[in-house]
Amino acid sequence: METTAVRTRLVEVVVPVYNEQRALRASIARLHTYLTANFPYGFRITIADNASTDNTWQLATELARELPHVRAVHLDEKGRGRALRSVWSRSEADVVSYMDVDLSTDLDAFLPLVAPLLTGHSDLAIGTRLARAARVERGPKREFISRSYNLLLRLGMGARFSDAQCGFKAVRTEIAQALLPGVEDEQWFFDTELLLLAERHGLRIHEVPVDWVDDPDSRVDIVQTALDDLRGLVRVARGTLSGATRVPLSGRAELPKGMAKQLPRFAIVGVVSTLAYLVLYSLLRQVVPPLAANAVALLVTAVANTAANRRFTFGVKGAGGAVRHQFEGLIAFLVGLALTSGSLSLLPAGVSHGVELVAVIVANAAATLVRFLLLRAWVFNPKRRNTP
Repeated sequence: METTAVRTRLVEVVVPVYNEQRALRASIARLHTYLTANFPYGFRITIADNASTDNTWQLATELARELPHVRAVHLDEKGRGRALRSVWSRSEADVVSYMDVDLSTDLDAFLPLVAPLLTGHSDLAIGTRLARAARVERGPKREFISRSYNLLLRLGMGARFSDAQCGFKAVRTEIAQALLPGVEDEQWFFDTELLLLAERHGLRIHEVPVDWVDDPDSRVDIVQTALDDLRGLVRVARGTLSGATRVPLSGRAELPKGMAKQLPRFAIVGVVSTLAYLVLYSLLRQVVPPLAANAVALLVTAVANTAANRRFTFGVKGAGGAVRHQFEGLIAFLVGLALTSGSLSLLPAGVSHGVELVAVIVANAAATLVRFLLLRAWVFNPKRRNTP
């Protein structure tokens, strides 16, 4: 009787695929066998074909005919986020989830992932490769990008989840369907945007350390994906601060007091500082390597930027605390240096000066967001300013 009651709960597992004819059959068969033998709840595996141009869709329909609890849906456009939105928004399951077709994550983590959602303990659940208990095998380049991206989320967006990009997530269906109208991205940034929106509304995110092995055949363009994610972060930050994103959940965050006046002033100072940075970087680049030019240009403009924001953005007058403000402002400078230097180090050797410039502009935009939050919440915090 108890087993029957458990089996009436339904978990939908979406596997987004694009041109995966090589791995699809073996991965779906393995997933289906594992869930049938080990998963105590009802399940459905949905293969979401993202406009594949090889035999992926044909294989998906064959698997749907051959295996119980497997179905296939076809989309005319690419995009992992688009595939998840399409399936999750129509699902009648209790919990919706997804995992990558390469099954890089150990399937033993799937029950711990969804169980807190089915009991009502949590609203969303994510696998994390960055917890101490996780065991991960991947190259140093991917490791650096992943840790840098998640550090940026924590510093710049105040995120409390540890791993935004792991392809192993689950959401209570009613929560997913409430959040989806507020998520704009249709590609790889979809996960991050969904999690940031959930945190903004005070939802509970459960994390499960996972064992994860990198797929050597992955065709993800790491640099392009990183740049797209940075652009997505800027868009989400702008929407959050303006209060543009609205979904039917309680706990919406409002624009903090005083920020409405500070943001345009900070933006003006930032535009002037960025122009000065680009001019200085371009001049220095003629005589020194890119990393040195970037460091010097950032340092000079960071000192001027801190002084300008101190006076015009945050209204601090007089010389009191100026040295401390500059010292603490250098902490924000170091964050910017890490972001921009990291972006330069990821570029292939021999790229043009124009590509270099685009990379540092994108990274500088992310560093600017982090800088504003640090200046407002720490360096020029009125509570610290008024403390004797």
